[in-house]
Amino acid sequence: QLQACGGGLVQPGGSLRLSCVASGLSLDEYHIGWFRQRPGKERESVSSIRQNDPTTYYIGSVKGRFTISRDNAKNTVYLQMISLKPEDTALYYCAANQRHCTAFDDEYDYWGQGTLVTVSS
Repeated sequence: QLQACGGGLVQPGGSLRLSCVASGLSLDEYHIGWFRQRPGKERESVSSIRQNDPTTYYIGSVKGRFTISRDNAKNTVYLQMISLKPEDTALYYCAANQRHCTAFDDEYDYWGQGTLVTVSS
């Protein structure tokens, strides 16, 4: 029901835009989180956006470089990433829930399959 896409190989300093597309869900009714799992690390929250207002959250390491946004007409949530660094290399997931806009992954009910972002020269 959720599909994350848009990953790929990019050089340091480059940009990518990830998309989280839903089927069977109206994403404007859900809090949406982007998470990532870097090699050898636990999955971590990257960013989230609240259900009915534009309030957004970011972890410190991506503030100023990543932007989460919605396009309700396309039932899609985006994660625009600029100034990418090698340490941003990870499998990126989107997730949705209707209870809390949170960094805790166990609060999320629906998950996309992940899209791989590799930042390397």
